[in-house]
Amino acid sequence: MPFLRISFQCQSTTAVVRNTQRRRVRFLFPNFNELRTMSATNKAKSVKYTFSGHESFPCKSLWLKKGYDFAVAENDFNSAEAVVGLGVGKNMVASIRFWLKAFGITDNDKLTWLGNYLFDESKGKDKYLEDIATLWLLHFNLIFLEEATLYKLFFCGLQKERTHFEREQVLTYVKLRMVEAGKLTLFNANTVKKDIGVLLQNYTLPRKAQSNEDFSSLMIDLDLIRQSSEGKGYYFNVDGKRKVTKEIFLYGLLRMKEQEGDNTIPFDTIQERVGLVFCMQDYETIEMLKLLASEYRQFFTYNDVAGIKQVQFTKDLDVKQVLDNYYGKDI
Repeated sequence: MPFLRISFQCQSTTAVVRNTQRRRVRFLFPNFNELRTMSATNKAKSVKYTFSGHESFPCKSLWLKKGYDFAVAENDFNSAEAVVGLGVGKNMVASIRFWLKAFGITDNDKLTWLGNYLFDESKGKDKYLEDIATLWLLHFNLIFLEEATLYKLFFCGLQKERTHFEREQVLTYVKLRMVEAGKLTLFNANTVKKDIGVLLQNYTLPRKAQSNEDFSSLMIDLDLIRQSSEGKGYYFNVDGKRKVTKEIFLYGLLRMKEQEGDNTIPFDTIQERVGLVFCMQDYETIEMLKLLASEYRQFFTYNDVAGIKQVQFTKDLDVKQVLDNYYGKDI
């Protein structure tokens, strides 16, 4: 619900405008609320829920390059030779295959443009994931693509409700969301528990590391999740996190725009679908949008009029062009 300032004499300009808009919508579409509810329900029904496939292995820092090279050579992940070709066990072969898809490096075992863009042997922009911006890029993809359902629920849902949490609270949150979506029959507590454990391994420094291998999870360097100093809890590292690269934020904004299919995007939508992905608070997202609107003023504007914040795209901007602006056209 919008925040309305009401006096005994008059409502704020923003409230008047919004109420007028609502009356127009109700007049033109008497069943608008019903249609909106149906749309949300249909969207929930279309979501694919995946909480397994990683074989309980977090993604290791060298796995994406290893898997990319394996796919470039047109090898088959299902073949017996995959164990030898990748130099890992059978379950790890399946895990590498899963993470390649989850991060958008492959699609049905076919390499994507992003996979080639990052990992091509001669032209890849960051073959060995040495740039923190690439980790932010992969992090966004993991959540945006929803091939691993938990990650969007976790960063864009749970984070809105609490900054500190325990594993059982994550499990309860996922179950409630699936009940709301009418998908409780797809919920398996043991499977989701394992998935939560893998997510935390992906992003959190181990408390009691057994070897250097425990520090090789891909997303640890983003420092988005930390373990509490005492007890078994965790928290989103909102204040101490590393700052996302502006071009990667813009990449996320453009991917969301493609999905939304609209040139005008409300701030709340941007915060929920992009800002929270990077664990940004409202003011951080606003600052980022102002900075990007200044640098890319020929493509879009950021407006805050009468309390209504939104981004308005005036010209198409290609995501690859944005990435080139950061990585350079030729390296």
